[in-house]
Amino acid sequence: MPTTVYFATNRVVRGPLEDWRSYTSDIVSPSDPTAITYATAFIDQTDLTADKTGAILGIQDVQRGGFSQQAIDDLSSPGRNLLVFIHGFANSFENALTRAAFNREWLAGSNVPAADTTVVAFSWPSEGHLLSFPFPWEQYKRDQTTAGQSGQHIMTFFANLLPLVTSARATGNRVILLAHSMGNWALQAAVESWFAHGNGPAKLFDAALLAAADERYDGFDFPPTGRLTALKELATRICTYFSVHDAVLHLSMTVNLGAKRLGQEGPHDRANSTHFPPAMYPMIDCSGFHDFDFDFASSHQYYRRSPAARQLIAAAMAGK
Repeated sequence: MPTTVYFATNRVVRGPLEDWRSYTSDIVSPSDPTAITYATAFIDQTDLTADKTGAILGIQDVQRGGFSQQAIDDLSSPGRNLLVFIHGFANSFENALTRAAFNREWLAGSNVPAADTTVVAFSWPSEGHLLSFPFPWEQYKRDQTTAGQSGQHIMTFFANLLPLVTSARATGNRVILLAHSMGNWALQAAVESWFAHGNGPAKLFDAALLAAADERYDGFDFPPTGRLTALKELATRICTYFSVHDAVLHLSMTVNLGAKRLGQEGPHDRANSTHFPPAMYPMIDCSGFHDFDFDFASSHQYYRRSPAARQLIAAAMAGK
């Protein structure tokens, strides 16, 4: 049965809105939130055992500036928890949507009821180049730029989500944010944009899960609302998953002139319980998880490849 993925994207669309091949790696104008495309996609052939991410069968209910009424109705009363996913770099539009479907099925496979979710994805305009060795330096920097430029668009996406997640929560559902890799760079830009535009604290997420974050390791150290510092005003709990064996982030640190990444050893000063109260900032060291085919690229994908990491993420989704 196909997996449903509700999505928004700030990619420029050249061609029919219902054709996934129309979605480019160019970014729409940052000053025009009505240019963001919202729609519903259906993904087939998501094979967890083969780590295949599936194929887009079709896109419908497409409109600019906000979700269709059908999507609003579905997300306001989803009958299960909501998973909001922001992908990392080296993801084409097709990659982003099929990965969202894969993550939904992967986490549901944990057999933790809270991890069986309805998924909503935001796809920022990564080029979707091959992640390989030698590292694609120029494409990486280009992706990092567009991820940062996506902050205002993701902020607008969050604003459109707020009434929907409020309704979903009122029916007993939890709302979980999962950001992977450079999706965390885009997330910090969105958090900054949220408060820069005069928005106040909002209960958007019951938990924000930051997996293999390709963001500065001191991203929580910019008071009052810089980078990820004010994420605590949008999420009840912030869970950081990191690994010293993440080979991709080691290269990312080199590209970023030696600046350590959040997904390597967690945040700066992580042992400071005053700055990071453990109940609000769980930190999960995934360095020992090699229970999957481990190599250069997969070392950065443990959140969706390691069964042990999956169980910890599913537990966090359940509020444990």
